[in-house]
Order: sequence, then structure tokens, then C-alpha cells
Amino acid sequence: MKNLYFLLVLLTVPFLSYSQLPETYDLRDVDGVNYVTSIKSQQGGTCWTHGTYASMEGNMLITNAWADAGETGEPALAEYHLDWWNGFNQHNNDDTDPPSGGGLEVHMGGDYRVATAYFSRGEGAVREIDGQSYNNPPARHNDSYHYYYPRTVEWYTMPSNSIVNIDVIKQKIIDHGVMATCMCYDNSFINSSYIHYQPPTDLTDPNHSVAIIGWDDNLETQAALPGAWLCKNSWGTWWGNDGYFWISYYDKHACRNIEMGAISFQEVEPMQYEKVFYHDYHGWRDQVENVTLAANRFDLDDDYILEAVSFFSNAQDITYTATIFETMGSNGPENEIASMTGTIEHIGFHTYDFEQPVDLTGLTEFVIQLELSDGGMPYDRTSDIPVLLGASSRTIVDSYAEENQSFYYNPETSAWEDFYNYDDPSGFNNTGNFCIKGLGAESTVGINSYDIDNMQIFPNPAQNMATLTFTAGENGVANIVITDMSGRAVMSINANVASGMNSIPVEINNIEPGFYTIHAEQGSQIISRNKIIIK
Repeated sequence: MKNLYFLLVLLTVPFLSYSQLPETYDLRDVDGVNYVTSIKSQQGGTCWTHGTYASMEGNMLITNAWADAGETGEPALAEYHLDWWNGFNQHNNDDTDPPSGGGLEVHMGGDYRVATAYFSRGEGAVREIDGQSYNNPPARHNDSYHYYYPRTVEWYTMPSNSIVNIDVIKQKIIDHGVMATCMCYDNSFINSSYIHYQPPTDLTDPNHSVAIIGWDDNLETQAALPGAWLCKNSWGTWWGNDGYFWISYYDKHACRNIEMGAISFQEVEPMQYEKVFYHDYHGWRDQVENVTLAANRFDLDDDYILEAVSFFSNAQDITYTATIFETMGSNGPENEIASMTGTIEHIGFHTYDFEQPVDLTGLTEFVIQLELSDGGMPYDRTSDIPVLLGASSRTIVDSYAEENQSFYYNPETSAWEDFYNYDDPSGFNNTGNFCIKGLGAESTVGINSYDIDNMQIFPNPAQNMATLTFTAGENGVANIVITDMSGRAVMSINANVASGMNSIPVEINNIEPGFYTIHAEQGSQIISRNKIIIK
């Protein structure tokens, strides 16, 4: 019998206007191209990891990010690395000392917010060939791992017994690929044709995660009106229609559940950031409804560059402004360095790059201030989580916070206050931090050149040349690769050299000015890497 444990799981093709959306759609055959990875067979209560990765893998097929990164075969991510190292379970929680013993039981469930917290920290996703082990925990980190990062995760829902917003969900499937969702699987809700329908009047909560790969507006189901989502399951090809089945548009939970209705993991790419600054280990657990302005302060132990910020939002059609300051003063952030602003259409997780990397050289701290026009300010805190959704059995997942980390502008006092002292309605006081992160890289030589284990590249704009200087190990450095921010190689330099100091002239004529990653490789193993700016 399958273990159907609750998951809290958090998903190009040419754009079609809503009026042009097809009555039937199948991502396995879009003009003869398949954008769905193979059916898998889950172990234990890991459906939430499979629903998540079905979406991420499908997105990389649409964008070609997997192949562009030099990977072979179809995208295949390690569900069980996410299962072991998500940070919410008895195996590991960095916010407790010791980091084991509390929280969810391993292999017994999770959710899409759990998955997104893991990605946002830079812990994963890793490839199946890197860390796929169910019976024993795989290594948490390894220099040989390839990490993949969803820059955007969006949440959509439809109201009960209505298909308002259905065109939004369909368009997102067309644009970004497979979409994660949830259901309450029960034999009484599914017929012999593998069409599932849980009536809205039924009170049973969801217990399973699956992924939407298409739809049929005219399919007759057990509901009064036609229409159903074509879904990918994780119970092997022997189940259902070779591993696939249908869920009625009017099902109680699919595309409707507030936590797991329809979740799209988008812009999945090789992880481009070497350093993630954060205090919210467990990501988005709650929000302060009346706060629109918050900030996280981070200590610096070295010189860094800041390339991007990430955060969660809890409202549609809002404006955000992210501002970097040098320090946190008694009256709020001080000495602005950089700022960006924009709009957000949907609830979810967002990553935004600065136009120019922000140089933090010489600073001992920095502050990221975030302003959101609506929806409150999402934050992490100790959480009381049902082991199964709606069950009486619950577990506490502890979060940790300190003073002088997160701050908010209190509209009631018209002053900045330390969030550590916030009187949390949940009762879990002194555990909260805002979900505001900075992403970047360490720099030991300043903004115009970057050191990589004694390897430096110094652009010479006058000659469109650069000199690459590095110290090779005993066997020399076999290859040096410069990649753009999408992970695509723009230059590969053979450098089969003797050990010791080496200098190689590099023509940068054909490389557009911008921000790049430089890798030193031996065989297929990256032995060092960092960021460079070519001007």
C-alpha cells in the first residue's frame, strides 16, 4: 500500500492570449516535443518532493536550461536529498542544538513551502546522480554536486466550486511547464477510468502531491460540469494510465487549496550565487499583516559583492522596493548604497538581480530593506505543523532568532523596532526573522577583478585583452571555462600547464561586457570558481 502522507509542497512556449487557449493541452506533445520527464515510483511519504521536482524538471525542458548547462539525458533531480536535508525533520534542523531529534519524521511528509525554503538557502536542488539515497542520508554538500535554483515560485488558487482564474493557471502551464498541486486520494473519489473528483462538500484534507501536465475542457467527470486536469503521479507506470490520470476542474483541493493549490517553479537554472545571506532558515511560515517596511542586517566576515535579493510576497499585483544600506542605525537603515524597484503579479518567492553588482568591500555589515505595498511581510518562526493535514497529531519545528538581525517599521509607534521583541500572536516569541535574503559572492580583490584560489583575471579595456594569472596544482589545470549568468559557456581555454604560476593572455573581444562566472576544472570536476566582471 502506498504511504500517502501530507505534504506542504509548494511550478519557452509562445504566449497565447486567454481567448486563444486550447480546449485540450498535453505537455508530452507540444508540436511533437515532450516537456514532461519520466514517471517515477516514490518511496515512503515523499510525494511532495516528486511533485516539486516534476515541475522543476519540466521547466528546464521548456527553457532548455538542463541541456544548456551541459547535462545529458532528461532533467533528473534528487527527491531524497530534499527529503533528508530540507531542515524541518528529525534528521536535521540547523536552528536547533543539536540539529537532530525534533520536527517531522523523515520520509513522512513536507510541503511546497518546505521545498522552497530549502532552495532559497542554496541547499539544492541537486541532481539525482549527486544525492539520491532513500535508506541513508546522502552527503549534504559536495564540490562535485550540480545545484539548480528556481528563481521564481508562484502560488495560484481558484475559489471553491468555481473556475475563476483557470485561464491564468493554464497560461502558466503553457509558459513555464509542469505545475505542482495536491489532492485527497481515496478510492471512493476515483473511477475505473482514473478520473478523480472529491466533492467540495467532503471535509477530508489533502494527503497527496501530484503534478499537472495538461487539461481537457470537455472530459466528462463525476462532477456536474465537464473539464479535468491531466496529471502525472509518482507511483510508477503500472498505476493509472501508464502513471497518469485526471482530476476534475471542480475537485475540492486541486488548484484550490490555499497552501498547495497550484504551484509553479519557474526560471530554474544552475545556481549562480556562491553565497546566500539569510536569517530565515525555514522560509515563509507566517506574515505580519500591518507591516510594509522591514529590514535584515547581516554581519560581514570578508569582502563580498551582492548580486541579487530574494524574498516572499503574500499578495497579487504589488510593488516592491529593495534597498541596500551600509549599517543599521538607531533610527533605521543608514547610508544607502543601491536600490531596485518593480512589480509582482503573483504570490510567491522571487529573486531579482541588481543592474550592477553591489560592492560591499570594506564593510563590516550591510542591511537589506524591503518595502512591499500589500500583503504584509512574510517571516520565519517556530511552527506548530500537523503531521497530516488536519490531524490531531502535530509536531513543533523550531526556528532560531537573535537580537539585531531583523527589524520592522512599526506603523503604530512610527519607529523602527527589533523584530526579536515582536509579540507574536502564535505565542512563539523570540524566534522570528523576515524572509529577506542577499545573494552574491566573496571578493578578495575588489569590484574590477576577482580571485579564485590564486586565480585572477584583469580586464584591459584598451586592448580588449585580459591576463589570466593562476597557480596550478601538481597536475596542472586542464581547462578554464567562463560562463554567463545563465550557465552557458562563452569561452573555454585549454591550459594544460606545469604546476606553479601561469599566465595566459585572453582575448575578450567577443565577450559582451557583463558579469560572468569563471571555473577552473580538472576533468569534469570544478576545482575552483568565482565571479568576474568584463568591462
